[in-house]
Amino acid sequence: MELTITPEALAWFKEELLLEKGDSVRIFGKYGGATNVHVGFSTGIEVTTPHQESLSKEFEGIRFFTEQGDDWFFSDYDLTVSLNDVTKEPTYTYN
Repeated sequence: MELTITPEALAWFKEELLLEKGDSVRIFGKYGGATNVHVGFSTGIEVTTPHQESLSKEFEGIRFFTEQGDDWFFSDYDLTVSLNDVTKEPTYTYN
C-alpha cells in the first residue's frame, strides 16, 4: 500500500485536529458507509499513538499510519487522501 496525502488535505488535518509536529494519526477501516472499493465499510481517523504499526508515512512531521489489524482493509490498495472542493472535507480514494 502506498499512502498519499495532498497538501490541501494535510492543511485540513492540521487545522481541524489541531495537529503539530510529532503527532500521529491512525487511518482505519470502520463498519458502515462505503468507499470506492469497500461496500459496508468507510475510512476512519483518530489521533493516537501507534501500537502495532503496519504502514507509516510522515508529512511535515506528522505521522499517518495503519495498524496490523487493519491490513485486511488496506493491503491490496493505494490510498490517496485529498480535500473535496465542495464539502471541504477529506476524501479517501483507494486504487
